[in-house]
Amino acid sequence: MNNLTIIYITIAAITALLLALFQYLYKSKLKSNLKYVLIALRAISIFGILVLLINPKFESFTYFDEKPTLVVAVDNSESVSYLKQDEKAREVVNALNTNSVLKDRFDIQTYRFGKTVNTLDSLNFNERQSNMALALKQFGEVYANQTAPIVVLSDGNQTYGSDYSYIAKGVKQPIYPIILGDSTVHSDLSIKQLNVNRYVYLKNKFPVEIIANYSGTEAINTELKIWSGNSVVFRKNLQFNASKSSEIVSTALMANSVGVKTYRVELVALDNEKNKVNNIKNFGVEVIDQKTNVALVYDRLHPDLGALKKAIESNEQRSVSILSPKDVLNKVNDFQLIILYQPNNNFNALLKEIKAQKINTFIISGATTSWSLLNQTQTYFKQAITNQTENFQPSLNRNYGTFIVENLDFNSFPPLISEFGALQISVPHETLLYKSVNGITTEDILLATFEVDATKHAILNGEDIWRWRAQSFLNTNSFSNFDEFINKLVQYLSSNKKRTRINIDYKSFYNGNDDVIISAQYFNKNFEFDNSASLRIKLKNKDNQSVREVPLLLTNGNYTVDLSGINAGLYDFTIKHNTESVSASGSFQILEYNVEQQFLNADISKLKSIATHSNGAAYFSTQTKDIINALVSDNRYKTIQKSTKNIVPLIDWKYLLGLIALSLFIEWFIRKYNGLI
Repeated sequence: MNNLTIIYITIAAITALLLALFQYLYKSKLKSNLKYVLIALRAISIFGILVLLINPKFESFTYFDEKPTLVVAVDNSESVSYLKQDEKAREVVNALNTNSVLKDRFDIQTYRFGKTVNTLDSLNFNERQSNMALALKQFGEVYANQTAPIVVLSDGNQTYGSDYSYIAKGVKQPIYPIILGDSTVHSDLSIKQLNVNRYVYLKNKFPVEIIANYSGTEAINTELKIWSGNSVVFRKNLQFNASKSSEIVSTALMANSVGVKTYRVELVALDNEKNKVNNIKNFGVEVIDQKTNVALVYDRLHPDLGALKKAIESNEQRSVSILSPKDVLNKVNDFQLIILYQPNNNFNALLKEIKAQKINTFIISGATTSWSLLNQTQTYFKQAITNQTENFQPSLNRNYGTFIVENLDFNSFPPLISEFGALQISVPHETLLYKSVNGITTEDILLATFEVDATKHAILNGEDIWRWRAQSFLNTNSFSNFDEFINKLVQYLSSNKKRTRINIDYKSFYNGNDDVIISAQYFNKNFEFDNSASLRIKLKNKDNQSVREVPLLLTNGNYTVDLSGINAGLYDFTIKHNTESVSASGSFQILEYNVEQQFLNADISKLKSIATHSNGAAYFSTQTKDIINALVSDNRYKTIQKSTKNIVPLIDWKYLLGLIALSLFIEWFIRKYNGLI
């Protein structure tokens, strides 16, 4: 309570007393001592009311002790068990959790991490990828305002995500790696990296780049081979020694037939080599007959052009040519799809040629689009012309069923500039995105697709789509989700394939550690999306003829099944409805590769590096007592006494209101009883 409030309360007390004295002493006919009781009661009532008007605030403090948090995170990936450190990891975790001195000093929070981070309920060391960078980043954010040293049990071999030594620099907490592994150096050959395009073209040569590594001190000779089935298609002799520990091998292979082709790269193992798994790596390519050619036609330079070209060409099956209307006019038949960017009067001849040749189109409008031209040259849609623009955000139509849309947070995307007024499409169509204004979704079309006269078309009613690609990167640190969305739209528009009641989305082949997720959409007889369907996938391994059936689950508007973890091999699958004779089939191949089995030793130098930069310390799994003593004796991790300050206004104190009411009632009763009223 400050001094000014005390002065106000003092003035209120004096005022209350003076008013009470004035009422019961000045010209009062009451002669008995009862008047002093009435003066006191009236003074209390007036003083209480005035104090409520002043409403002083009272402070109270609650004191408590806060122990520092000890974060214990365990690498639950397969590489730990492959290095035979799984039992040692369990022993260390148990020792940390059960040490009484450590429990008295810290609030211990335990986690396990692989590709994701979870609380520690059990350890099985069967996760196929490890992402220590994600674990350190999340711990750094959650415990940013606390005293919380981080103990990480790991071999330091990360197979997914950003470099954890870089992420660790942004973590304010000290990091204590407990190294699961030894420092013994064994002679080892390994294929460090293999670079190859996913798609190649028939009768063309495709490049393959291999980085071969050697760890050891002796001079050795080996041979690198590339196998296609039982045939060696490339071989080269390699020499390594203590000063030459790696070599880049480049070659080109011929694509002779269409389809998925698999190859095996092998480094001939040394006689005394301990880990031979990392000497072999499989890779696959999909041989296609031709590229999908897309024309991106413009009459005005804009960042959207570059963003669209980058997004479409992220799929190696597609090629984009950025052309003016005049340049593309005489070769429209060279393209499977023509994107018309903000058509104006210079597009008049091209629009007529496209209509005559029945070419698929994707129209993108904006501030400089000539809607009068578009309204006149076709009868499929019509835009109300207001000569005014507005900013509209996208709102996804979850019932859109022409192709599968997922992985994009449209609600976070910035608005597009669009013509103010409704776009009316007069032919059967599906709206993919609606316009949203101030968080309210309207019925106006932002992006829609339709089919007419054996052609497919889409219209995006807004410019600045490059901002969407940038926002997608900010959301996920990757352009891939946005690029995949654009490529699905382009794939639909550039294909003349008829629509089916079950759409499926999958890849032709997966690497051994990829997530194998297959998505599907099911439509009723009116081609309306059915979110109550019961779908199952029948999966057949063509190598051993084994068959399994798994139900598909409805997730984010699509039916999906996660087949991650199944054995390498060639698979056929059929997705069918449980009660209707509707199905869709496909095939894919999983290449044998386990990234967690590529390591021979723990990455000791990197683990020690993050400990040094964070003012922590690194220990081996045999030094459990040492790390416990170091944590307990470190003066940075002392219990802190904290206080909570509570500010309570007097108006919340119910007893004062009761006192005012009671004093007024007693005063009234006394006066009534003595005939003064």
